[in-house]
Amino acid sequence: MKAPSDLLRRLRARFDETGYTIDGVRERLGDVAAGALAREELVPALRATKDLDPLAALIRLWWLGVPVSTAAADLPLSELVQCGLLVKVGDAVQASVHLQPWETGGYVVSDRKVRPGDPAVRRDHVVGAGGASANLAQLVTRQPVERALDLGTGCGVQVLHLADRAGHIVATDVNRRALDLAQLSWGLSGIEGVDVRRGSMFDPVEDERFDLIVSNPPFVISPHARLTYREAGYQADDFCRELVRLAPTHLNPGGHCQLLANWLHVKGEDWQDRLGGWLAETGCDGWAVQRDAQDPAEYVELWLKDAAEQGTPAYRERYDEWLAWFEAQNVTGIGFGWITLHASGTLDPVVRVEELSQQVELPVGAYLADILDSITTAHRLTDDDLLATALHLSKGVLEERIGLPGAEDPTHIILRQTRGLRRTTTVGTVEAALAGVCDGQLPLAPLLAAIGDILGEQHLSPTPLRPLIAEGYFHT
Repeated sequence: MKAPSDLLRRLRARFDETGYTIDGVRERLGDVAAGALAREELVPALRATKDLDPLAALIRLWWLGVPVSTAAADLPLSELVQCGLLVKVGDAVQASVHLQPWETGGYVVSDRKVRPGDPAVRRDHVVGAGGASANLAQLVTRQPVERALDLGTGCGVQVLHLADRAGHIVATDVNRRALDLAQLSWGLSGIEGVDVRRGSMFDPVEDERFDLIVSNPPFVISPHARLTYREAGYQADDFCRELVRLAPTHLNPGGHCQLLANWLHVKGEDWQDRLGGWLAETGCDGWAVQRDAQDPAEYVELWLKDAAEQGTPAYRERYDEWLAWFEAQNVTGIGFGWITLHASGTLDPVVRVEELSQQVELPVGAYLADILDSITTAHRLTDDDLLATALHLSKGVLEERIGLPGAEDPTHIILRQTRGLRRTTTVGTVEAALAGVCDGQLPLAPLLAAIGDILGEQHLSPTPLRPLIAEGYFHT
């Protein structure tokens, strides 16, 4: 499915003229219908657009996917039908793709989301931009780069985010249809010069290196590779592990690889050790975050519903087969989250694996460098170096004291971040005292000595400060 660049420019101009943008659609629908549409409920949006004014006609046609009369669709219909973006339905037209405005100011073209009662999903289905795409875009570093790789570009949404900070972008996918629709996304968004290549994993860029690699890969863990957009056909979670293993060979010095992944929780094994093992094999500094974890039944239900298989004759059979497959591998859960690799060139790489379930400040990519610096600094400073360092309490850190009313001392002292990753941690008296005096003026050694004198303790160790530095409560 291809369209001439001139047609895409004219279509984009019509969108701009009519207000078919994120803000325009939200304003036209109203809060109730826009909120329902975010939950994939169409009825309120259909009611809100029944008058078929020019913007309503575009919303119905391209976002809601319902037929619109040729009289109401003020577009170059014959050209759009000829290139396959529209099909004739009696005296109306209907979009063959989902075309929605995106937060970058561009547009995303994909297959329409399947819903209960729709035909079965085609194997080469191209999923649209959703929560996972947005999560990855928020995670990726904001630093300008010369060469970037979008591995498994799908509908091309990551390129929309990279276009203003990457000199050259290579986008790959194993799915020919995905590359076709991605090029429509970029054409409508005014993005030119993307180097498009078809192939699996790193095959299309075998001998090349990049400053930034991003990937929202087909990470779903299942017994069969039925749908190209979500399953790669590897055993268990080996696909994501292999992606992590191979990425460093394609990174320039100082480069980053950032991707989304799923990993297994296996009976008798710590999932953090499993994931940490993946990162330790790379020779890069690594940071992995579990944002969510589901039990096997929840996971199977999620992905069967994603393909609109709930309620079909095959639903129970596939559900049972998938659960049996997990059971045979002693799987107790499946984790989802972020993985970041940094080719720092150090001979002493640092790996941190953690779980963050709270809301974080977005975009994470805006302060990613600070996160990685905190992790490596806490690991690499010797005790003598740390004692000679003047620490600062990071901005937005608050102290909370919890105790019984009238008690002289609190039961718990908590440090809480109101910025960044918004972690909370319980600390002791020494760490709490340091939080009150670390302003970058004095090295840690005399501060610890003064606190020790007050508490009647000598030679306080700086070791308890390391995790607080690694987690961003203090910085050098």
